[in-house]
Amino acid sequence: MIYGYARVSTRGQMKDVNCLEAQEKLLKENGAVQLFIDSFTSIKSNWPQLDLLLAKLLELSQKVRKLMDFPVQKMTDIMTIRNREQGKCH
Repeated sequence: MIYGYARVSTRGQMKDVNCLEAQEKLLKENGAVQLFIDSFTSIKSNWPQLDLLLAKLLELSQKVRKLMDFPVQKMTDIMTIRNREQGKCH
């Protein structure tokens, strides 16, 4: 799945080429399926949708890491068994 993030910081950006609608359109044209959108947040430096997106990406990266670790664990088990059978490990 492709995620997208759009944000406008000022009221002026709501009307120019960086408006949310233009950003959303561009993200969707480039395959974004789930969008996270913040607006009027730069003064506070509080971007709740960006925080949600980053949390989602962290969660997904942990799942990918677990999936990647699984073959390594299996390969380690296979090598241990192989070495035992060959008398290299007691």
